[in-house]
Amino acid sequence: MVTQQLSEYIAGFSSASLPPEVAAKARHHILDTIAAMVSGSQLKPGRLAIKYARSQRGRRESTVVGGNLLVPAAVAALANGMHAHADETDDTHFASRTHPGCAIIPAALAMAEKENCSGKALLHSVAVGYDVSCRVSRALGLAHLGFHSTYSLCGTFGAAAAASSLAGLNARQVSWALSYAAQQASGVLSWVRDGDHIEKAFDFGGMPARNGVTAAVFVQSGFTGVDDALEGEKNFLSAYSSAPNPQELVSGLGSRYEILETSIKRFPIGAPIQAAADALLLILERSGV
Repeated sequence: MVTQQLSEYIAGFSSASLPPEVAAKARHHILDTIAAMVSGSQLKPGRLAIKYARSQRGRRESTVVGGNLLVPAAVAALANGMHAHADETDDTHFASRTHPGCAIIPAALAMAEKENCSGKALLHSVAVGYDVSCRVSRALGLAHLGFHSTYSLCGTFGAAAAASSLAGLNARQVSWALSYAAQQASGVLSWVRDGDHIEKAFDFGGMPARNGVTAAVFVQSGFTGVDDALEGEKNFLSAYSSAPNPQELVSGLGSRYEILETSIKRFPIGAPIQAAADALLLILERSGV
């Protein structure tokens, strides 16, 4: 079963040897995302996320960037996830049409702080989160999704994988966390009409980060679930795609690291126009304008 194989990969990833180039790339993306969180916390989506987080105070588990407060891990993941996408400087994985960092890294930071994890554990959790998030998108098949948003759907699973790794869940527990991620995964492309960028920041970063942490904490708290939510009868992939390919979930595991294929933006604008902006600057530079 692909869910079992993927769950075993996630559960064992923290003790696996991380290739130096993967570790270096994970550090780079963590730093880049933290910078996005800091700048995004000053914008309207970030300010409102902080306001919401203040209203949700409970267990003092994880830090909200720019808010000077400790809140439950899932709340911190939501706020910091919104920060991370607010100014459009989050990273991009073009092949899967996702922005992995704004969901996975806030979830990983919140869970790592809650669990008092090491920096090494954080790096591993981020790398495995990227592997899972991008593969979920490949398994769905971009041409068969309708109006569902890959950014929120896939980020939820990446965040759940990262949080599960940091929570120390075993393979069966990870499969349950993935099932709870599937139950929460949502998002439609109506965010394109959000002129204030608030709902978009929630869809891309806050919601999947929160849902991923929630899934892992559910299982950490004793919740059990379904073992085959990704390929069994009435599964997640079939619910969202008319032509899913479950084998994409496990293709290249341990040899193809998706974080290596993820790019960091040069400009604080949407990924589709990065190349155009770069070309325009080059033209201006060469023409002496």
